[in-house]
Amino acid sequence: MIQTRNKIDPNFNSSSMSDLVFLLLIFFMLTSTLISPNAIKLLLPQSTSGQTLAKQNVTVSIDENNVFYVENIQTSEEELPKMIGALLSDVTDGTVKLHSDKSVAVQYVVTVIDAVNKVNAQQGKKHKVILATEAVK
Repeated sequence: MIQTRNKIDPNFNSSSMSDLVFLLLIFFMLTSTLISPNAIKLLLPQSTSGQTLAKQNVTVSIDENNVFYVENIQTSEEELPKMIGALLSDVTDGTVKLHSDKSVAVQYVVTVIDAVNKVNAQQGKKHKVILATEAVK
């Protein structure tokens, strides 16, 4: 009579499966906290005409301390046209999305618009600026 050497164990050992689940849980918890689409905390002005834009090419933010950020990189007022121009150099009709805290003076918003107009004059293009708002609750 022929006997098999390896006995098949009908019991299922779930310890390795639980290890995998915990590793995946830790991985997703870490990656979800690292990804932050809008890292600069702003209180946006409210608007009743909520329109969404399909695609913006550059995001400029102004926080409550009147500090400018281009794509979440702190930028001085003098460097705004250079940074925006570099990001829009290969775009014909680009869109600059402006996130401005509601306590920011209008002059700082106009500074961003002037920077985009300067880029348009230098590159001969027609980029536009839109102001991001928060929906009225």
